[in-house]
This record gives sequence, structure tokens and C-alpha cells, in this order.
Amino acid sequence: MLSSLTTKLALKKAGIPSDILDFQQQPEKSSKSNQDDQQPPQSWGSWMSIRSLPLTVQPWLNPPPPSVAVGRVPGIGDKAPVDRERRIVLGGRRRTLLVFLRCVGCAFAQKTFINLRTLSNRYGDALTCIAVSHASEQATQKWVSLLGGAWGVRVVIDEDRALYAAWGLGTGGMWYLFNPTTQVQGWKETGWLGEKVAGAIQRKGLDDKKVPKKAAALDDDDEDEDGPLTVMGNKWQEAGAFAIDGTGTVIWGGKAMRADDVMELEDGARILLA
Repeated sequence: MLSSLTTKLALKKAGIPSDILDFQQQPEKSSKSNQDDQQPPQSWGSWMSIRSLPLTVQPWLNPPPPSVAVGRVPGIGDKAPVDRERRIVLGGRRRTLLVFLRCVGCAFAQKTFINLRTLSNRYGDALTCIAVSHASEQATQKWVSLLGGAWGVRVVIDEDRALYAAWGLGTGGMWYLFNPTTQVQGWKETGWLGEKVAGAIQRKGLDDKKVPKKAAALDDDDEDEDGPLTVMGNKWQEAGAFAIDGTGTVIWGGKAMRADDVMELEDGARILLA
């Protein structure tokens, strides 16, 4: 009984319905005709697929690779990677605090975003604050609205994770997510909004994830129809934060060391505005 209770609590904390592993309930057998009764039972794969799992489970699955190869994390003094799609334009005398978020609904992403929003409100036009989300635009907008809005933060959608890859942010391993520090901090946090975001999306009748335009343009035949949905982002995606000065040079930041590492954005802002 204790084991069952512990499992249910852990699933609830992760945003996964507690009955997801309950396979005792069998679908009612159709009795339309004798012919239906004589048909062989359908296999597991005919009614169960990865994409049929709840939307809150999808972020825990292994994500598809980004549309470009994961590069090197820019170091202090390096020129910032150039976004060919010009979603993010750095330099030009603008001092920018650039944050790459974890998946929407994550309590650590929430703390990071709120910290960035506070800095944006404090420094106004002196500091350009940009948050990059790899969840869908619909999920990101809902999550941001639950947090009270973006205020002065510009939110950029990077669902194919090309920007993440260009800045050296790939997917973390087991230790990145399940190390003791992250687990302890995870139990302390209360800002887990994954279920609310997923519920809002499902109420709007989301049928399937649309393929990012860039990924589709690269190769329509490479789409994995059986892969996990990335509407909510992915738990394994690495986060990061960088401060870029007016010449387009990185002067602070790097990759988050663990999933719970929200990074000291105040340090980046202070160095930029010194």
C-alpha cells in the first residue's frame, strides 16, 4: 500500500495522471454481430501508440533531434551565434539578456522566466530581455498567461530547437534531471503548471502536432509520425542563459548545470549594465 501511495504521489508531482499505468480496465467488447466476435483480437500496437499517451507524458519521452547539429556552447568573449532566420538579432548597441527555457509547465522554467521578467521591468529600455521556448506557440502563450503575462520580455518560439542547438544546448542525461539536488528542489517547488497547460490545449481540440515549418522544409520524408509530441516541449532539453553586449559578444552565461539550475540572471544584467 505504501509503495502504491508513493508511486501515485511521484506521478502527480511529475504532472502524470496516477491512473496512466492502470491496465486492469479492459475496453468493453463489442457485440454488434457474430462476425465481429469471430475476428481475432487486435494487437497492442493497433490501439496504443506513443502519440496516444496523455499530453503531460509526452515531455518525458525521448525527443526528436533538433533540425541542426548541436554546436559548442559560446564562451566568454565569443561572438554570439547568428540566427539566419533573424528571429533573434544581437548586437547593434543593444545589451541583451538571452534565456533558453526548459519545457512549459516546469517550475524551474517558471522561476527563470519570472526572474527575467523582473529584470526587464526594473531596467526598462536599458536591457533587452529575450526568452526562448521550445514548446509550441499555443502552449507557450497559455503558460505565459498563467504567469501573468510577458511584460517587457520578448518570447521567441523555437519548436524545432535550432536556436538551442546553435547555442550548444542539446538534451541532458539521467543525471541532469534525476540528480539528488534536482529531485529535492523539485519536491519543494509548487509551480508545476503542466496539467493546466495541457488541459487548456486539449479543450481547444488539439488533434495533432503541426510539424515546424523549417523542419518540414528540410525533409518532409523524415517526419517521425510515431515519435512523441513536442507541443509542451521536453523535460530533457538543456537550458541556458547568456548576456550579450552591444557588439554581439558574449560576456556572461552558459549552460545550466542541472534541470533545477535557474542561473543568476542578476549577475548577467549587472555585468551588461556596468
